[in-house]
Amino acid sequence: MTEEKRAELRISGMTCATCAATIEKSLKGREGVKRAEVNLGKETASVEYDPGKVNLKDLELAVKDAGYEVIDERATIKVGGMVCATCVSTVGEAIKSLDGVLDVTVNLGSERAYVTYNPRLTTMGEIRKAIDDSGYQYLGVVGEDTEDLERAAREKDLREKKRRIIVGFAVSLLLMAMMFLPLGHLFMFLPMGVLMLLISLPVFVYVSAPIFRAAYRALKNRNLNMDVMYSMGIGVAYVSSVLGTFRIVLTPDFMFYETAVMLASFLTLGRYMETRAKGRTSEAIKKLMGLQPRTATLIRDGQEVETPIEEVQVEDVILVRPGEKIPTDGEVLDGEGYVDESMITGEPIPVLKKAHSAVVGGTLNKNSALRFRATRVGRETVLAQIIDLVDQAQGSRPSIQRIADRAVSYFIPVVLTIAFLSFLAWYFVLGSRYLQPEGVLLFSLTTMISVLVVACPCALGLASPTAVTVGLGRGAELGVLIKSGEALEVSDHLNRVVFDKTGTLTVGRPDVTDIFAADGDESALLQLAASLENSSEHPLADAVVRKARAEGLDLQEVREFYAFAGKGVVGRMDGKELVMGNRTMLSERSIPISDEISAKALDYEKLGRTALFVALDGRLLGIVAIADRIKENAALAISELKRMNLGVVMITGDNPRSARAVAEQIGIQEVYAEVLPQDKASEVKRLQEGGNVVAFVGDGINDAPALAQSDVGIAIGSGTDVAIETGGIVLMRDDLLDAVAAIQLSKKVMSRIKQNIFWAFAYNVALIPVAAGVLYPAFRITFRPELAGLAMALSSVTVVSLSLLLKKYIPEAKRIRE
Repeated sequence: MTEEKRAELRISGMTCATCAATIEKSLKGREGVKRAEVNLGKETASVEYDPGKVNLKDLELAVKDAGYEVIDERATIKVGGMVCATCVSTVGEAIKSLDGVLDVTVNLGSERAYVTYNPRLTTMGEIRKAIDDSGYQYLGVVGEDTEDLERAAREKDLREKKRRIIVGFAVSLLLMAMMFLPLGHLFMFLPMGVLMLLISLPVFVYVSAPIFRAAYRALKNRNLNMDVMYSMGIGVAYVSSVLGTFRIVLTPDFMFYETAVMLASFLTLGRYMETRAKGRTSEAIKKLMGLQPRTATLIRDGQEVETPIEEVQVEDVILVRPGEKIPTDGEVLDGEGYVDESMITGEPIPVLKKAHSAVVGGTLNKNSALRFRATRVGRETVLAQIIDLVDQAQGSRPSIQRIADRAVSYFIPVVLTIAFLSFLAWYFVLGSRYLQPEGVLLFSLTTMISVLVVACPCALGLASPTAVTVGLGRGAELGVLIKSGEALEVSDHLNRVVFDKTGTLTVGRPDVTDIFAADGDESALLQLAASLENSSEHPLADAVVRKARAEGLDLQEVREFYAFAGKGVVGRMDGKELVMGNRTMLSERSIPISDEISAKALDYEKLGRTALFVALDGRLLGIVAIADRIKENAALAISELKRMNLGVVMITGDNPRSARAVAEQIGIQEVYAEVLPQDKASEVKRLQEGGNVVAFVGDGINDAPALAQSDVGIAIGSGTDVAIETGGIVLMRDDLLDAVAAIQLSKKVMSRIKQNIFWAFAYNVALIPVAAGVLYPAFRITFRPELAGLAMALSSVTVVSLSLLLKKYIPEAKRIRE
């Protein structure tokens, strides 16, 4: 009978006793729950349950089904010592075996474990112990000050491997020299075999000890991993040599001490190269973490006080001198200067900051002292959220990786089977046909050893996580935050990209686009129009006034101002009537419109712009055209998407005529107009039902339902105001070419994953048969164990190196912009 367990869940969303009763009822309705008691005051639920019938995940699901949320914690843990997909499985299973752990994802490329757990049931100390007991290294939690610990552990590991490689290759070369050079007279007092044993034994133990230790840990945890295979390969080679030395079963022909030592050295060299390469895969996130200053200069009681960043609070006043990094998010109080935000947004041009401007932690103050008020600190800053988002995304797995992981789980038993079958085939069947009788056992052993060491599940295990880690890090550097492996994979299969119009394709506010003055004096016409509209609160009036102020025009006083809804405005300036409005307004005041001005107005209206006529003292002076201006690069972005054979759709609440005018200017043919905000998701769904894979590009605020409905939502940020929670992809900069760059980057990463998996499979499919001796009967080609070990080392390094090439990748859309 299973022993009962007790769990305490922290719950959010309860407001009354009825809430507590609802949760209790939902929990008690689960099979295996013996008792459930909800404490409204503490916002907790205490549950006694039978773990044989129900688990913690089921209990949390019961609470969610009742309409409430369980508060869990998520930690990203640095793990050292993992080398293959089986290591990933071992670490994951060890953590998952703890009672309070709900979900674990382990990433081999970034050497991280992403753990969701209930802190009332499992502590970080217990998670640490589980990792250590499984034979791997707990190197701290991401976000804590453990970067030095992680770096020190990696450098120590590399130093040790380097020493083993140098000693191993030096001694194996010495052993080879002893075999081929006439050195016997120098050591007459000892047989050559015994001498080689004495020289090689301490070196073999020193070089191969980590491989045998890792194999022991794997077997202890009931896992078969590559270390088990490699230890069998080098172990068989060395034991055969010892047996041959003393003529126990085997003859001196089986002495290949140099092969055993060199093989162990090659395997260690592979690990060394792989560890160095893997250390570079997560450089992007380390670079982001390095942006955070360690201290801030606070202004307290008129004094400058240097304070650790952890002690800075919201509302603190902070001074940043030229050349210093801004320590937290905030709002400028005084000072004016340029700030380099390229490390956050990817925008290379410094941004002017003055009073009331927002600043972002981690950015660089260029040329003037700024004093600002902290608005977000610690884990709430934009930089911290970006780091967290990228870190979580790097821990996610596209489905193609799950397929590779499943293949790896079958890989090692299959390779062990092939190794033993190759030995048996050559010893009992093929040897007598193709080999001299005295060489059959030696050849059979050699093929078995070669198969054991040439097989490389590492390459398969690293194919996806290294590419995802490097690719998402590169995206962060370019100002494109891809939030999951699933978003990557979906973006690779897109065939429709849907754009919201207002605020996405257009600026989202009316602007003056054209001025036509009958007498040619456009500044004078704008000054009159702005002076009149200055008394109005209409959005079109604001556009006119904003334009005049941008051009430095002085506005004059207007008296007797009146606004006529849907028509225009009127006032008196210097005793003369000043009118601005549409055709109806002019008609009612009997102001004639010349053919020239009428034709000009029609031209503007065909482009979807609003034409406002300006008249003074009954005489028409000209036109001010206003429109929601199309964003810079919008047409370029649409053109690039079409070049990629993606269908482009525009969706808007505007009338068909205005919508069509905007669409024609930027090259979109498929337009859905007069669609209410709540109906945009329905339009996306309709496209999906037609067999399309749809991306929706919106501002992340008004378009949340459509972003959620689409296969991948692309939310456009506006510099520092990032809609982190919305969309599968978040753009740090308000530039539509970045939406194209996000899709191009996703396709590139997925292409690299497929290349990696292809080469990993191709390597194993090609070399394992060669190692097993299939080419020997026809071509007399064999694969020596040392060369098999070298090939194994190169295979995983090749995969990691291919992934690292993504660090230099620049999407075509980014090149266009530059």
